[in-house]
Amino acid sequence: MSTASYPDRRSAAPTVAVVLAAGAGSRFAGDDHKLAADLDGEPVATHAIRAALAAGIGPVVVVTGAHTPSLAAFATELADGRLATVHNPRWADGQATSLQVAIAEAERRRAHAIVVGLADQPFITSAAWSAVAASNSPIAVASYDIGPRNPVRLHRSVWPLLPSDGDEGARAVVRLRPQLVEPVPCEGSPADIDTLEDLRTWQNRSSTNSP
Repeated sequence: MSTASYPDRRSAAPTVAVVLAAGAGSRFAGDDHKLAADLDGEPVATHAIRAALAAGIGPVVVVTGAHTPSLAAFATELADGRLATVHNPRWADGQATSLQVAIAEAERRRAHAIVVGLADQPFITSAAWSAVAASNSPIAVASYDIGPRNPVRLHRSVWPLLPSDGDEGARAVVRLRPQLVEPVPCEGSPADIDTLEDLRTWQNRSSTNSP
């Protein structure tokens, strides 16, 4: 994990890593919000946040909304400014509103770019975050065997192109402006945890692979 320190959350940071965690998780039928569900002994969201922090690309901002993930595992990072949260009061209006909240925070930090991932994708590696962040393209998208997925790097030059509401986030710009997009080959899995069945599938795989 990076040992870089960001004591003032408003200080200049060339890149901000963003973990979107604002959705209601309405397809998940478990007792808790899907981001709080246990996966390998930790909440789902903890895995995603830890990978973003371990990449060491800059401060990590978690955008909250319907649910606020537990950050109990990150007391040190919260204290030294490597990790912060911002709330999206319009979370019910779609993922694009959370992206706009992240951009506003990045602008306050005078960032040049954001790298965006989702809190319900616990298997994206820190190496994927780092590889995407290293791109100089206006938009860089992690590319896996199954195609383009998160994380996505968005240079500040494309922020005005992003939607202000709805659930597409950056996907519309990626689709409409392919000339701006660089695919970045990444290892790991972009699988997300949307349903209780998704969670049980990965829990069973983990149990099967245990020594």
